[in-house]
Amino acid sequence: MSHSSGLFDTAFDACPIVAIIRGVTPSEAASVGRALYDAGIRIIEVPMNSPEPLKSIQILSSALGEKAVIGAGTVLTVAEVEAVASAGGRLCVSPNTDPAVIKATRSLNLVSIPGVFSPTEVFAALAAGADLLKLFPASSAGRDIFRNMKAVLPPETRVIAVGGVTFENACECLAEGFAGVGAGAELYKPRRTVEEIYASAKRLVSSLMLLEERQISR
Repeated sequence: MSHSSGLFDTAFDACPIVAIIRGVTPSEAASVGRALYDAGIRIIEVPMNSPEPLKSIQILSSALGEKAVIGAGTVLTVAEVEAVASAGGRLCVSPNTDPAVIKATRSLNLVSIPGVFSPTEVFAALAAGADLLKLFPASSAGRDIFRNMKAVLPPETRVIAVGGVTFENACECLAEGFAGVGAGAELYKPRRTVEEIYASAKRLVSSLMLLEERQISR
């Protein structure tokens, strides 16, 4: 297990939410990251189509150190994987399944979370070494697909739901067997205040933690 994988597993066990802060700017990255962390989130993704994403990743990594796992989303090429690693990122999330990207991510000891939407993509991603899978988009149709795929997934496979995740359905995703969720617009939008970001994150974290406590107590 790589250092990044160990940190990720600890962070994911503490809170199974990946915060997707698409559109974040370097000037606000540290304050947004601290708000999310203070609310209980331990994994933060800066999509590569954000303004100066690598600079934001550097700032977040410096601000939060090993208290949180910082990485990039919308990672589409091997060159982007290398850039994320150079910026101090520990995580590469993609909307698609590209074995070359997955293998490059793992070779640099970063955590790989590719996007999947079919059994073919699931098994291609696992064969390439993905640490976790991202069902995307996980709207109602995608979640129906996941319910049907679970029977053929290796039992240790962890899948998170991303795309269409809301305060209202996040708990449903965990109840349906997803290991966690990736949340974007519900947590962060450009021009949202730090106080609003904290309140939204706290609401989502609290609801998922309460569900897990209920499941454990059964």
